[in-house]
Amino acid sequence: MDSELKTTHIETVVFGLGCFWGAEKRFSQLPGVVDVISGYADGVGVNADYKTITQRKNRFNPNNHAEVIQVSYNPDQVSLTVLLQDFFEQHDPTQLNQQGNDIGTQYRSIILVADQAQITLAENVAAQYQTLLTEAGLGQITTQIKLIDTFYPAEEYHQDYLVKNPNGYCPDHSTGVVFSPADKVENKDNNPILTGQHIVVIDSEFCPYCDKFKADVSNDYQGSIPMHFRRASQLDGLTITSPTWATPTILFMENGVEKFGIQGYVNATQFYKALGYFKLGNSEAFNVAFTEGTDSRFCKQYEIFKNTPDGLFIDKVSGAALFDTRDRFDSGTGWLSFTKAIDDSVYYKQDNRFGMKRLEIRAKKSDIHLGHKFNDGPNGQPRYCINATVLEFKARS
Repeated sequence: MDSELKTTHIETVVFGLGCFWGAEKRFSQLPGVVDVISGYADGVGVNADYKTITQRKNRFNPNNHAEVIQVSYNPDQVSLTVLLQDFFEQHDPTQLNQQGNDIGTQYRSIILVADQAQITLAENVAAQYQTLLTEAGLGQITTQIKLIDTFYPAEEYHQDYLVKNPNGYCPDHSTGVVFSPADKVENKDNNPILTGQHIVVIDSEFCPYCDKFKADVSNDYQGSIPMHFRRASQLDGLTITSPTWATPTILFMENGVEKFGIQGYVNATQFYKALGYFKLGNSEAFNVAFTEGTDSRFCKQYEIFKNTPDGLFIDKVSGAALFDTRDRFDSGTGWLSFTKAIDDSVYYKQDNRFGMKRLEIRAKKSDIHLGHKFNDGPNGQPRYCINATVLEFKARS
């Protein structure tokens, strides 16, 4: 997938804690983790493939790649601090180049992060865990903490290995030393929510409908309004009128004050309609998106968008990429025109209103109305006739 199509709400961290099969399975089960990929990293002058890193000559090669997992996570659902705590709890970081019977530099304990601030955070968590290990009579942490250079995905047969092989090799080398529950309950900084528009989702640890909302909606959310997850006890400084006992509860906040809220699970269509009302208000864009209206010909937004530089047009509500400037053309109609949509971004419905037979185009993620598809584009191609007011533009990076 092109980088500009990826959600900006997902971050990654790379962990090495022995055999990547078990680590991949355990981390994939953590709330807030979106994806886990087995792979290789931190090697120099050694091919990043399983056959090479397991060769006898590389067994104690300090430049060998480590078996690692790349963990993609939503930072509004799980913090890097909590992931680091789970990393230390899931293996024995006092073992050097080894986890149990798995011996060699490819099994080293390692944390690979994106910037210096994350290195400092990892070092602080390691220091806290060292205190707990020392109290338990265990040794010194050997974990390396570095900036990530390149992550190489492992061969396909390694991915989801224990899903494909339920009785496969999955040793548990954890020390049994764990952080206290109090260490894992974080105070949330609500200051960013006090300015501008924000979405606050109140959830709880054991809430199947919270998990369903994350799976169906928030894990894939790409909108421009930030989404934050909070426990009912983490709402200090916010002015909230909805009851906070029900989970999930979705609060639409402006300058720290709740505008309206929805208690209970909502699906993607319901969520994006509420978000559309919050973001667009009583506007032409809301009328087009949710009541199937139509922009005026040569409207102001059309004039702004008709000659934008290279980039993508995205759903004004969900943030999903819908159309590419490379497929845009001037139809002379007064509406934005494209020869196609971005793959898997829209769907179609028959529209027989006003005595016409047309094919309506709707956004797949948010279900908003976009326009209509006609067969009179250039060189026999289709013409996607699209309302500009329901789009935003993002220059290609």
